[in-house]
Amino acid sequence: MATTTTTTPDAGRTAGGEIYCLLVPLAEDRLLLPRSCVTEVLNYQAPTPMDGAPAWYLGTIAWGGRRVPLVAFEATLGRALPRTSGRTRIVVMQGLSGKGDGNFAVLTQGFPQLVRLSPDVIHADDSRSFNERMPVIGQVRMINEYPLIPDFERLEEMIEEETRV
Repeated sequence: MATTTTTTPDAGRTAGGEIYCLLVPLAEDRLLLPRSCVTEVLNYQAPTPMDGAPAWYLGTIAWGGRRVPLVAFEATLGRALPRTSGRTRIVVMQGLSGKGDGNFAVLTQGFPQLVRLSPDVIHADDSRSFNERMPVIGQVRMINEYPLIPDFERLEEMIEEETRV
């Protein structure tokens, strides 16, 4: 069953300055995403692979009458590809850069969890460093979680490099 999220300019912000976000489970980490960037959460479907693509670029999936790139975020960090299971989902994201077709998808290891964030709940965490080629802005601490903040622009550049004809 698919879940659709409708977005408006301030859809992710509450009157108290809180921001609605999604914690997206990966194999070893979680991604912290603004809710307004998530277009839809789908059940897993096997992607159509692309010859010669790097391990992180899983191929494309059918979505909205077109083909959308599917990425294994863990593999963009140099980790092994995650295994799929009955909990595996696909999160379709709205691209930020305007490059490509406007959407891409990320493989997840469960259903995203909605969270409300405020400045008193979230803090920068410099305990890990990330290579500038990795699509990660950084890591934050929020109570007992240490999610990654993805760099969508970098990820979209990586996808564009692989799909350039």
